[in-house]
Amino acid sequence: MSNYFREVITLQLGHYSNFVGTHWWNLQDASLSYDPETPPSEIQSDVLFREGQTTSGHVTHTPRLIAMDLKGSLRTLRQEGSLYDPGKDTSASTWDGSIMMHKESPPQKNLFLEDLDKLDKGEIIYEDDINSSPQPRHSGAVSVDTVNSQLARVLKGYRLEGSVKVWSDFLRIHLHPRTISVIHQYNHDGEAHRLEAFGQGDALLQGSVLEQLEDKLHFFVEECDYLQGFQVFCDLADGFAGLGSKVTEMLRDSYGGRGILTWGMAPVSHPDSTPMKELYHVLNCALGTVNMAAHSSFFCPLTLRGGLGRRPSAPIAFPHLNYDPSMWYHSSSVLALALDAFTLPYRLKNDSVPMWQMADALAVSGRKVVAAYGAVPFPMMQGGTLPDALSACADALPWKPLSACSETGDGRCYGQLAVLKGFEGQRLISSLAPGTQPSTPLHGLHSGEDVLESYIRSFYPTSPLNLHLVSTPSALTPPFPQIFSQSLSAQGFLQSQLPPPGSRPPVVSSTPVMTSLQSGPALGSWLSELHRGASALDINRVASSFLSQGPEMADYKEALEELRLLARCYRDDSGGAAHSSSEEDDD
Repeated sequence: MSNYFREVITLQLGHYSNFVGTHWWNLQDASLSYDPETPPSEIQSDVLFREGQTTSGHVTHTPRLIAMDLKGSLRTLRQEGSLYDPGKDTSASTWDGSIMMHKESPPQKNLFLEDLDKLDKGEIIYEDDINSSPQPRHSGAVSVDTVNSQLARVLKGYRLEGSVKVWSDFLRIHLHPRTISVIHQYNHDGEAHRLEAFGQGDALLQGSVLEQLEDKLHFFVEECDYLQGFQVFCDLADGFAGLGSKVTEMLRDSYGGRGILTWGMAPVSHPDSTPMKELYHVLNCALGTVNMAAHSSFFCPLTLRGGLGRRPSAPIAFPHLNYDPSMWYHSSSVLALALDAFTLPYRLKNDSVPMWQMADALAVSGRKVVAAYGAVPFPMMQGGTLPDALSACADALPWKPLSACSETGDGRCYGQLAVLKGFEGQRLISSLAPGTQPSTPLHGLHSGEDVLESYIRSFYPTSPLNLHLVSTPSALTPPFPQIFSQSLSAQGFLQSQLPPPGSRPPVVSSTPVMTSLQSGPALGSWLSELHRGASALDINRVASSFLSQGPEMADYKEALEELRLLARCYRDDSGGAAHSSSEEDDD
């Protein structure tokens, strides 16, 4: 279906969304290859990347991306980037009087960023580890293949957990000068002028912020041959929820007919949280969900929290990951791995599914909120088969909730899209000798698609199901954190034996991932809980300042009513419209 490019423009709104987006773009960049001897990829990179040229004539590939964040969020990253204009400001001063200059020391770059600068300048990169002898490199443009291979040699030297303060601290790609938009009205650090409430973000999309966004959108849209739509990564728990609601509304009004797939991002915890801010988080999540769902083709919350309320359960645990849920650098990497699989259907070279078709398959009868699930990594034994892996977890699905929404377990689902990515080198079916009785029904099937479909249908017998199996793994190059257990091989598959005590475990350079996007009754309970949490707050007494910059009280109550009706829509098994607002809610 995809013999020509179907371009996608990405918008990242908020600091945590930029954390997830940075890991996600690093994954995309690591998969780019210009080596003619490398087997062709199953993924069409030009869907996401645009080709350009520097002033010196070097070809560049930069994301088709607009990233918005607050003042103070960039640290060492220049807003205009360094790819096309790396020089300093040479504008002359016309002032004839005396000048007193106060110079502030720039933020210190971590080792990873310093090595990237050396690669860009054609200087040196270290072999094996950061303490060995430097190796000279020729000057000139550095290809993606060269960067990948050089950085892989110093992987063990990068432990960025103590040095990552903002998302640009681990950004490995160059951005286009029109990508970054800084909102100067609010600060990233400090207590004053923080973007904390939905209404603050809602009111932002006017004046200079609106002009900047429209200018950047027009630039990226006008150079597309066939724009299939927009993917929006938006913070859900702070004021960016209000900005994202306005942005998705503008996209819907200006680019009707294009897909708008919105992913609401929420970290497990905020480092400077207070009881009052926790109340704000609940209200922002509720208002952001109902508004962004209304303006998008579908809306999917992504979080490793145990819930979006004030008292969530424990963060999501994965059997083969050792990550720190409170560390944004870690939690965002897990979500980015899953997002790499979620977004595959509309990025494939062959048999791709356009955004609008993907949304139509999931957002049925007005149910525009979908839930995400993921097995990160998918537990597949090195040298084993897909039937073996699925049979080993036959009693329970291998994935965990990535939307704080547990499955109902009753086998009902209005629509589901499942992706298995990264099984390269493994067998999808069993190799049985003629006349051999298969040990399970899965072992007797003759294609990977049949194996995966049969397995999922054992849990969801009658639900509509779309499947995608892609062998290409996600390449985990620096600075992706090494959060994997010692039970995994370098390719991310389970090993039959653990490394000997005292030995260094293998560095995981890729991993298989299985994901599922679902629309089902579980979302009715999830939305009802979100509605109850927001409705239980006395907005006038507890959080009156939340409404100080909008929305109006009437708008707030209307949004909560829409959220209640949206929850009831998931309980209507007939697939019809939602119940009338005059009906009594049975929560």
